[in-house]
Formats: sequence, C-alpha cells, structure tokens
Amino acid sequence: MTGLFLINILLSLAWGAVTGSFEIVNLGFGFALGSVALYLIREQVGTGGYFSRSYKVVNLALTFIYELVLSAVRVAAIVLRPRIDLEPGIIAYPLTVDRDFEITMLANLITLTPGTLSVDVSNDRKTLYVHCIDVPDPQATIDDIKNGFERKILEAFR
Repeated sequence: MTGLFLINILLSLAWGAVTGSFEIVNLGFGFALGSVALYLIREQVGTGGYFSRSYKVVNLALTFIYELVLSAVRVAAIVLRPRIDLEPGIIAYPLTVDRDFEITMLANLITLTPGTLSVDVSNDRKTLYVHCIDVPDPQATIDDIKNGFERKILEAFR
C-alpha cells in the first residue's frame, strides 16, 4: 500500500517535470493521472488493494466530517437551551483496535468531535477513557463509537 502511494507520488513528480510546473494544482492533477494509470494496470501490477483501501480511507474521512457536523449541532443545541440539563461523565471504552497508530487515530477522532474528549488509555491498551459532555446512556455511546469510528478505522487499515 505505502509503496504504491510512493509510486503515485513519483508519477505526480514526473508529471510536474514533464509539464515544467511544480505548482500544487498541477502536481494534484499528476497524482490523479497517476492514480488512473495505476488503476488501468491494476491486474498486471496488483494495485487493486490500493484503490479499495483508498476508498475506505476516504469513507473514514467522510464519516468523521459527518460526525463532526452532527456533534457540533448537538453541542450548539445544548448551549442554546435556556436550562442546561446535562449528564456528563467518563466512559471506559473497550478497544478493539490494538495498534498504536489505530488507538491514536481513534483517540484523536473522538477528541476532535465536539462534546467528547479522550482522557487516557489504560496501561494494557485495552480501554480508552472518554469524557462526554452529555452521556445519559453510556452503552449507546460505546456502541456509536464501536460502529462508527472504530469500525471504519479497522476497515481502512487492516
């Protein structure tokens, strides 16, 4: 996967050299052309996994944007209420991801989402502690994370 990404970057740089322009837009176009070229010869060089993984990474990014907007609306609704009635708390989220990169990505995605904050990871790396601004049902929050961010991370990087 990373080797093919580097080949795609090299194709982009080659495009910049051929056209004589290394502007970001031109290099982006070269990257897109390189992607098309790799896609056309995917059976000969075995790049099929590169494209399915790229799709899954884009899907993870879109899921994050969706959750970001949804959470921002929820937090705005909480702030705009005349009477704020919250049940804040810290939940112990059991991790399925076990690689450092995956744990870090999950913790950062949770922290970047309004209303939640990753507080700590247990020493055995099996539990992530998450502070939530409003958590009336901790199990529902755990299920949301498990079926959202964590599932998408596992799909994209395994």
